[in-house]
Amino acid sequence: MSSAKDLIKEGLWSNNPVFVQMLGMCPTLAVSSSAINGLAMGIAVIFVLMGSNIAISMLRKVIPNDVRIPAFIVVIATFVTVVDLMMNAFVHDLHKVLGIFIPLIVVNCIILGRAEAFAYGNGVLMSALDGFVQGLGFTFALVLLGSIREFLGAGTIFGIAATGDAFHPALTFILPPGAFIALGFIMMAFNWINSRKTA
Repeated sequence: MSSAKDLIKEGLWSNNPVFVQMLGMCPTLAVSSSAINGLAMGIAVIFVLMGSNIAISMLRKVIPNDVRIPAFIVVIATFVTVVDLMMNAFVHDLHKVLGIFIPLIVVNCIILGRAEAFAYGNGVLMSALDGFVQGLGFTFALVLLGSIREFLGAGTIFGIAATGDAFHPALTFILPPGAFIALGFIMMAFNWINSRKTA
């Protein structure tokens, strides 16, 4: 059984959902054109991950093994619906920007994977922590990627100008090809750091 320290280390770094497991690539590449978009999607995923992990952990003894995956999806879809409606009500402009990727959280491999691999076999507190740190790792990846893309593509970070007039942004980084390029370089740096640690 994993300790709290192990869960935190895995979620944020050694088993990061994006940089190591390479899960949730669709929203990672699609919504990370700016840091604020990445942060908003990350917060939504943290809420869904924590909520679904807690609910599944509480219900694990009454969910029949044969129908556990459909049951997980119903639980996850409930929390996604709550997030979707809340964002539409309170941050409507951001909700429009993120669009279809909010409802698609239902089929995000990270959330279903954590429900199956962790929440279904562990207690409520550890499942809540697992959901939080895995979501935090996902948010870290989206904000990092979004900040780099926004800086290189628009010269801003969180919408605030970060460069002088001499800097000429490369629009490519705001467009879909820029997501692949930036993510590739980030993953190269991530793997290089990990290789230096183990050397």
